[in-house]
Amino acid sequence: MGADLSYVNEIEASTGVYKMDGRQTDPFVIFKSIGTNTVRVRLWHNPEWKKAVTGGKLYSDLYDAEKTISRAKEQGMAVNLDLHYSDDWADPAQQATPAAWSGLPLNVLKDSVYNYTLAVLNYLKSKNLVPEMIQVGNETNSGMLWPAGKVNAESDFANFGLLLNSGIKAVRDFSVSSAIKPKIILHVAQLQNADSWAGNVIAKGGVTDFDIIGVSHYYKWSTINDMTEIGKSIALLKTKYQKDVMIVETAFPWTSKNADGYSNIFYTNESTILGYPLSPEGQQNYLKDLIKTVALNGGKGVMYWEPAWITSNLFDRWGTGSSWENNTFFDFNGNLFSGCNYMMWPYEFK
Repeated sequence: MGADLSYVNEIEASTGVYKMDGRQTDPFVIFKSIGTNTVRVRLWHNPEWKKAVTGGKLYSDLYDAEKTISRAKEQGMAVNLDLHYSDDWADPAQQATPAAWSGLPLNVLKDSVYNYTLAVLNYLKSKNLVPEMIQVGNETNSGMLWPAGKVNAESDFANFGLLLNSGIKAVRDFSVSSAIKPKIILHVAQLQNADSWAGNVIAKGGVTDFDIIGVSHYYKWSTINDMTEIGKSIALLKTKYQKDVMIVETAFPWTSKNADGYSNIFYTNESTILGYPLSPEGQQNYLKDLIKTVALNGGKGVMYWEPAWITSNLFDRWGTGSSWENNTFFDFNGNLFSGCNYMMWPYEFK
């Protein structure tokens, strides 16, 4: 039962306030209280670009991630550290190599991935903040660290595999002397891509030493939205590749309205989506059905992407506020509502 809380530190520094039962409350306390047991946090290599939009402050760098991890662990929640291996957002459309590594030949780049991954983990270990899970890459449908590790065609998985294996080896080498031995997640966006991608990563990239296939599942970009078909996809991945499977990103809107001038990514005029009304109850019921579907088909978890990205004075290059506030677990005044209740629902998985 995961939640990505990567934006929280920046939102709180930008006048954002979280409330539970009408009282301002630490959001990490809130998420623990509603049943969250895992916090996902992104890490960019050196996001200097943030300074231009924050008045000189860095976020989603190592020290900001450290703060998030510390807050999560103080509440007894596990951590999934999401290594983007980029200075900026990494996803299927962009996987820019960090500026510090620009132009490096593949073999040197491979060593940079290893040394960086190991250094991050050793630093966190020195703070007693070792994550329980670690993503080697974020939404790496088309590889990572472009252009060296870009996948343009199925024949291009070798370089990508070399870089993945280097990050994986760093985690495994670290784990030898660590009490916490992070599970390794490889991450692909959308269920319709997951089977072929996993097959190519393993067979053509030579990547076999990982623990979890992590999938982003957003109805807006998915061609697999029927719960029965979602279940079949989860079961296929688990059986075919003999790996655990998690949905590491998902979301569902509770309203079609907008709290600020920042256009919503999940914009719609519809009152229902996939048969679920756009309301806190509809959000909760969608997530309950998704949880049941994943669990009953052998999946190990579901992580909600940015359920605390509420509106505030945060500016992120494209707008001020939030493009996601209609997908959070909070109303437009920062009050927690019932959409989150799926986490503590009395499920019967049988």
